[in-house]
Amino acid sequence: MEIKENISLKKYNTFGVDVKARYFTELNSTAEIISFVRTAKIPSVPVFILNGGSNVLFTRDFEGMVLKINNHGFDVIRQTKSNVLIKVNAGQDWDEFVMYALSQGFYGLENLSMIPGNVGAAPMQNIGAYGIEQESRFHHLEAIDIRSGEIMEFDHEACKFGYRSSVFKTELKGKYIILRVFYQLSKKPDTKVEYGAIRSQLAELGIDRNYTPAMVAQAVRTIRSQKLPDPSELGNAGSFFKNPVVNSEKYHSLIEKFPDLSAYALDDGNYKIAAGWLIDHLGWIGYRKGDAGVCTTQALVLVNYGDATGGDIAALAREIQKSVQHKFGIALETEVNII
Repeated sequence: MEIKENISLKKYNTFGVDVKARYFTELNSTAEIISFVRTAKIPSVPVFILNGGSNVLFTRDFEGMVLKINNHGFDVIRQTKSNVLIKVNAGQDWDEFVMYALSQGFYGLENLSMIPGNVGAAPMQNIGAYGIEQESRFHHLEAIDIRSGEIMEFDHEACKFGYRSSVFKTELKGKYIILRVFYQLSKKPDTKVEYGAIRSQLAELGIDRNYTPAMVAQAVRTIRSQKLPDPSELGNAGSFFKNPVVNSEKYHSLIEKFPDLSAYALDDGNYKIAAGWLIDHLGWIGYRKGDAGVCTTQALVLVNYGDATGGDIAALAREIQKSVQHKFGIALETEVNII
């Protein structure tokens, strides 16, 4: 639990941006996290909780304390004939957990296969893909107050989940460390294939009915492999922008001007617009300025070709936002946390 000073964060963020943390420490078990919070003299500076570093863009040195969470592992807490409750430590790799669950016949997260990052970031970000968000299988989590050392339990309501958001990204940002997350999964398959390219990908594999969760997971993995660059080869944080939600009036005004607009109706009468379509329609896909660019296969993904700074990538994001606002009258919000 050594507190180090002036440590490069380049290897700890998937953009590969080279910035420094004024203070830095790695916590390798749940017990170590609790002990550190309760006994260490944390400097009176901003605190940033770093899990997998897959959803953050550092634009400058962090003049505070970075806590790297490395507690791994998962355990079945209880199970019935129909479902199972699993405890997953915050530092556990998300995709490893999803694939473990699938291998055990525990279903509900297969559409979230291959999402980079660790479990602790999943509820904070309320990660989602292909029509599913983690909150649909979330049961509760345990987190420790950084200042008081008190361990608190947060149920679904207390987390205040929203679209790629939660209470830990808003009013409680930087105030708690998530220790472990509990998911209730089903033993009965309930596949979701309506969103995105899953059904067409299954058709390419020669599967047009009787989908199994394993088939859905494989389709998702194939799609993601084709569209999203590997962060170990090309710096990125996955989808950089959220898909905007507009009301019915705005949607119909857009569809009149852009008949091929990619969108789908929500249960509340609003419409979710594909941000990737907006960006691609404006010709940004494959754009590069210095070492900051837009992925050649997925317009939602901004990339670091080598030596881009966080400021370079953030500036490119602002240019894209400005062009989308001008053309479509839509304000794109970032999904990535910009520090």
